[in-house]
Amino acid sequence: MILRVGLTGNIGSGKSTVAGIFKVLGIPVFHADEEAKKCYDDPELRRDLVHQFGERILSPGGEIDRKALAAIVFNDPASLEYLNAVVHPLVGKAFTKWMTVHTKAPYILQEAAIIFESGLGGSFDRIIHVSCPKEIAINRVMKRDAADGNSVLKRMQFQIPDEEKARMADFVILNDGSSLVIPQVCSIHGSLLELTAGSDNKAGV
Repeated sequence: MILRVGLTGNIGSGKSTVAGIFKVLGIPVFHADEEAKKCYDDPELRRDLVHQFGERILSPGGEIDRKALAAIVFNDPASLEYLNAVVHPLVGKAFTKWMTVHTKAPYILQEAAIIFESGLGGSFDRIIHVSCPKEIAINRVMKRDAADGNSVLKRMQFQIPDEEKARMADFVILNDGSSLVIPQVCSIHGSLLELTAGSDNKAGV
């Protein structure tokens, strides 16, 4: 069976940049967070969310206003837990379907921000964590989203601290703006290829 690798990191860590490097190396990447956004177009999910949070989460056109929804869930742990509970199964189904298209790759990556928070760590053969100092991450998100520091900190409080994720991961990539990221990715890529080669040899015995 194909090796499944999780790629995670807290907000502002630069995990999408790292995912892009793996893509250049020929590794398929499933972007779970982007898939989750697509799920909001599902009529049944939209009805569930409106029933739970009210029409205040709808745009004038009747679509889910993700900013309005985020303002609710990142101020209420119970609301965030509910949102994750209804969205994650849809993302999981999409990932399973996506995997059937990429059976020839040496391994596949799933990029997702909350692998550990969601209790999904055991779903992967290996996990890569993209680490970044908190202050740098905050500045990145403020520039990227035109957000203020307090709103970024509110989102961060629902994530496991960077240092703890680094301890739980199999590989850590430091993306602090000074350390070279590409050599780190290439080193991990080599280690994963060795793992897949070892698995193939065992399968052939």
